[in-house]
Amino acid sequence: MPKFIVSIDQGTTSSRSILFNLKGKPIYSSQKEFKQYFPKSGWVEHDPEEIWSTTKKTLKDVINKSKKIKGNILAIGITNQRETTVLWNRKTGKAIYKAIVWQDRRQEEFCKKLRKQNKETLIFNRTGLLIDSYFSGTKIKWILDNVPLARKLMSKKQLLFGTIDSFLIWRLTKGKVHATDATNASRTMIYNISSNKWDDTILKILKIKKHILPEVKDCADNYGETDPSITGKSIPIRGVVGDQQSATIGQCCFEPGSLKSTYGTGAFILLNTGTRKIYSKNRLLTTIGYRINGKTTYALEGSIFIAGAGVQWIRDRMKFVKKASDTEKIVKSLKNNAGIYLVPAFTGIGAPYWNANARGVLSGITRDTGPKEIVRAIIESVAYQTYDLFEAMRHDGLRPKLVKVDGGMVMNNWFSQYLSDIIDVKVLRPKVHETTALGAAFMAGLKIGVYKSTKEISKQWRLDKKFTPKVNIKFRKKVIKGWNTAIKRTLIT
Repeated sequence: MPKFIVSIDQGTTSSRSILFNLKGKPIYSSQKEFKQYFPKSGWVEHDPEEIWSTTKKTLKDVINKSKKIKGNILAIGITNQRETTVLWNRKTGKAIYKAIVWQDRRQEEFCKKLRKQNKETLIFNRTGLLIDSYFSGTKIKWILDNVPLARKLMSKKQLLFGTIDSFLIWRLTKGKVHATDATNASRTMIYNISSNKWDDTILKILKIKKHILPEVKDCADNYGETDPSITGKSIPIRGVVGDQQSATIGQCCFEPGSLKSTYGTGAFILLNTGTRKIYSKNRLLTTIGYRINGKTTYALEGSIFIAGAGVQWIRDRMKFVKKASDTEKIVKSLKNNAGIYLVPAFTGIGAPYWNANARGVLSGITRDTGPKEIVRAIIESVAYQTYDLFEAMRHDGLRPKLVKVDGGMVMNNWFSQYLSDIIDVKVLRPKVHETTALGAAFMAGLKIGVYKSTKEISKQWRLDKKFTPKVNIKFRKKVIKGWNTAIKRTLIT
């Protein structure tokens, strides 16, 4: 009888479940998109019930598939969009407000107040994070301040907070387990990454009661069992990792100095720094890479808010392409970018600038500019934003020699080559593209003994294609200069 591990990959635009064999190969995948809500400028929300229903449908789909091929599911791993915040009623399990998404900027004014109160150093030293509305703590604060039921339930000890992993665990176990893992906790801005505990001082600043918070566990740990009414039979949940850290695990970046970059809705670079916490002087984030057997491995992270979301924009809003894969043919048809740059600061701009008020800028347009040039500009922008993060790392004294990439955008060979050209580093693309889901499966497998160590997990990694820098220094300098000019215009707005 074949044996499998299921990974639930709950992302920003869709929920997926993937059936992996024990060698880390995806056997079957089920995916369902859900609605994005934009109630005000800079606000982004999801319906928690829709997140749950799409997750449940995809999970049941892969379970049914495993039955058809007479397989046995050993465990479930969960990976999720990080920072997205849900508060729900402990008794009913119902969310008291929509999920506030990681991209949401509504708390920028509150963040300004905290900065004026000189809280940035305290928060950075304890959490590794800058004060920003990106993180969960500020979102919890908004719900507590703006939803009357929230504080009422909190005072009665009937309110629970969770990032999406916690919410799904609560639902899957029918309210038996309220837990998260160290990677998701480290993205809340209320978790002390040195003591590995919720931080009482920051909780007091934000007026959040500790009893609403989930228990923090290792990435490979016991998260209870699914209720048979949901999954047919009880299945152990044994791995939980935030999506970017999960991709780091899926890419087998277990050695200090190893680095991955994921190009999904946003783009995120994580550099493994081992047991050392490196605090960036160039506005990168210090975060927990993973925690296994109580031992914490740290990482340095750079966050790009708009990557694949820019491709969605040119497809769904601008109607320049019918499908995302059309972009490769378009960019190849142009000899150069004709001096056109697009800074996709649609919800502010992330690292290393961290400017929530910045808005998108299209620079260098002429009467000859058309949809093709704008398509190329949006694809190029992701390479330039990555360059900015690599420059920040270099200024911190870190010089990676290669980067492992994943996510939907890297299937575009032109983009992967251009990325290598701009950052001047080798780019490696793995055979298994679903590295985010794979990382959670690896952690579940580690906990149940399918894999004995991270070294054994590393043996599963396989190379698909390698891209090496091909352009000359003069070209690289020219296009980066054009990008820097566009960035300056963006930051003025």
